[in-house]
Amino acid sequence: MSQKTVYDFKVKDAKGNEVAMDQYKDKVLLVVNVASKCGYTKQYTGLQELQDKYQSQGFSVVGFPCNQFGAQEPGSNEEIQQFCELNFNVKFPVMSKVDVNGEKADPLFKFLKGEAPGVLNTEMIKWNFTKFLVGKDGKVINRFASGDKPEDIAPAIEKLL
Repeated sequence: MSQKTVYDFKVKDAKGNEVAMDQYKDKVLLVVNVASKCGYTKQYTGLQELQDKYQSQGFSVVGFPCNQFGAQEPGSNEEIQQFCELNFNVKFPVMSKVDVNGEKADPLFKFLKGEAPGVLNTEMIKWNFTKFLVGKDGKVINRFASGDKPEDIAPAIEKLL
């Protein structure tokens, strides 16, 4: 029996349409839980810079808005899309809002947390802008904390491309 990968999951885009993660097969991914009203929101700039720099080499950032941390993502999916575009010129996919912790956590995030636990081997995501680096084979390579700047993750991305 084959081990699960990110490609085994389906998520919803900002319009609520189902998206199969296997559309990203053979790409390096950085899956991030994002928020519009967070101290780390300015990381959208760095995430878009990674997207611009590595997209042609088979890389994509995939953002998942989440309102579980200090209610810092209160907007609708449409408002979130407008915010990302107007304030940060975000071109990478920002999906439908999800929970990343608790009973209603999105199955993709349950998988990511199980594959790459955080500090002291805890699975729970502690804050917005936690980043999961996924290899071309769909396997989770590493987990980066909210405070880890996108540009500091670039060397790890380059190794996988």
